[in-house]
Amino acid sequence: MSITAHQESILSKAVAGERLSMEEGIELFEIMDLNALGKAAHAVTQRLHPEPYRTYNIDRNINYTNVCSAVCDFCAFYRKSADADAYVLPREELYKKIEETIALGGDQILLQGGMHPSLKLEWYEELLRDLKSRYPKVNLHAFSPPEIVQFAKINKLSLVEVLTRLKAAGMGSLPGGGAEILVDRVRKELTKGKALTDEWLEVNRVWHQLGGRSTCTMMFGHIETIPERIEHLERLRQLQDETGGFTAFICWTLQPGHKMAHFPAVGSFEYLRTQAIARLYLDNIKNIQSSWVTQGAKIGQIALFFGANDMGSLMIEENVVASAGTVHYLTLEQIKSSIKEAGYIPRQRNVFYEYIDTVAC
Repeated sequence: MSITAHQESILSKAVAGERLSMEEGIELFEIMDLNALGKAAHAVTQRLHPEPYRTYNIDRNINYTNVCSAVCDFCAFYRKSADADAYVLPREELYKKIEETIALGGDQILLQGGMHPSLKLEWYEELLRDLKSRYPKVNLHAFSPPEIVQFAKINKLSLVEVLTRLKAAGMGSLPGGGAEILVDRVRKELTKGKALTDEWLEVNRVWHQLGGRSTCTMMFGHIETIPERIEHLERLRQLQDETGGFTAFICWTLQPGHKMAHFPAVGSFEYLRTQAIARLYLDNIKNIQSSWVTQGAKIGQIALFFGANDMGSLMIEENVVASAGTVHYLTLEQIKSSIKEAGYIPRQRNVFYEYIDTVAC
């Protein structure tokens, strides 16, 4: 599969560290030569990460509630308050899950739920204070931007006050969930009662202004167009220019499952192509995580040559993607082996991409 001279020039421009325009980003999606995209994305990764290491972290995704006031076409996890299987996890169960994570060498809890319609901000503050006092060395990577927007609306408070209070109570960093595609046409068609694009971005902006750090994400392969994928990346890049608060980008494909079975699942080619283009486009976000949870071990490993420098989390527990019917599991040794087989030394890191292992393994 040949590429045009102009497309070659765009790839060379990105490899050299020059910023791509939205038009150039869209043109990259016309390239069907996956190897050419991967080679360019890997060159950018090597420039940003010349070290012989590729990283992973150990955390647990605890969904403290599945009650959600939003309706997302793709989500099989959420329940309404009156549903028989609706839950809010009891505190003792949270303790048990966190202690299991610590025993496995974990340093972080990804704490996310549905957008609960009645829990007040004080409930979340007390939860954070309790967990932080019991487990002071564990980072609480807590509450997606749509949840934060929900907290502000329910409590009739500004985002600044909500985030300031959560930070004081022990919230350590902000996960990038609920982004899907940051284009309102897509969001309005896929979801009801959930944060729109500017709201999602504003939560991150305020959090960064308070000194916090967050991750950013993209779920693609559904109703979005190629220009809308690039618009999503552009909005992230603009905010990163403004605040510098994103530590990493993670993308994955829609898992149709039984909720969106009418959508043909996009395959590994599209995942690798999109991740590679994201690496070329997001010149100001240093880290990209592989999504082996949705793609499986081999494609997750290959992603290290398509722009990723991180294998993501051991993912001791995952419920949302699993509810859609697709999730892969790897052991810690399998993650390390994937990195070693790719020619790198595995290192454990925290959410801020600081090494936390004592020696390289």
